[in-house]
Amino acid sequence: MTPASLPYVGPEQIAVLLPPRDAVQAVRAVLRDGFDPADDPVRSQVDVRHGQFLIMPSAFAGSAGVKLAAVAPRNSEIGLPRIQGLYVLFDAVTLTPKALLDGPALTALRTPAVSVAAVEPALTRTTEPAAVVIFGAGPQGTGHAEMLRSVLDGRRGITGVTYVVRRPEAHARLRRPEVTVVGIGSDEAADAVRRADVVVCATSSRVPLFDSTLVRDDAVVIVVGSHEPDAREVDAALFRRSQVVVEDVKTALRECGDVVMAVAENAVIPQQLIAMRSAVCGDVELAADRPILFKSSGMSWEDLAVAEAIVSRLEKAP
Repeated sequence: MTPASLPYVGPEQIAVLLPPRDAVQAVRAVLRDGFDPADDPVRSQVDVRHGQFLIMPSAFAGSAGVKLAAVAPRNSEIGLPRIQGLYVLFDAVTLTPKALLDGPALTALRTPAVSVAAVEPALTRTTEPAAVVIFGAGPQGTGHAEMLRSVLDGRRGITGVTYVVRRPEAHARLRRPEVTVVGIGSDEAADAVRRADVVVCATSSRVPLFDSTLVRDDAVVIVVGSHEPDAREVDAALFRRSQVVVEDVKTALRECGDVVMAVAENAVIPQQLIAMRSAVCGDVELAADRPILFKSSGMSWEDLAVAEAIVSRLEKAP
């Protein structure tokens, strides 16, 4: 297949072909079929003048693929997404290119799908509607809100979403009767965290976003904003009192600053970290009497799992 004839799957098609709940199932299926994230290739990172290139290859079963992502921190100043990129899906045997997918749209779907897949039993152990707090209102923040609405619909539902951002006036478009936008560090933000069933951190912050003593013992905290060992969104004290789930232990100790610094501050030891695969496959039961903390840095196998599911449906479409 020549590059000119490769199918391109854009953001709209991605949303239609693979609804949020199905993306979660695609992630869980890969782990239940025996794939171990510890076997995933290490992400390559190259610094360039205005940001970074990330090269993320993976292969399993009948597919292989690679994401070329670009992180441009100053893009928000000119109204462009911080994350740019493209995904190439290959046949696993011949390594013939099969399809191209929009990288940011794929990432915006797979990251919340991974978050929910990792902690779904904790999210659905009650039928009481959930209060959700999301730090950050970019694609990952809004993507997690959409994913949680979809997955919890008919199971417990959501009472409302509170976005916590640096400039609330810049995100007025998000406001609805059930959606609130407040400033970081405000009394409203603290009160929202205190009442939250689910807290999502999806920012580029390098320091803790809130006082973790506000977090309820039965809350789920999802942390996805950073893949750098010197950046964190939550404090070490939250690790000390939580059951901590990570995509892969070695990857977390290498890339996840929240984990790296919590270990350095003796808040948690590596042996206490739970690999996501163990949680998904039922080898470990998630606790009901302390916070569940999921820290994600994003791994290549996750993009492949979701991309393969999307292209499989594309190929079967009439």
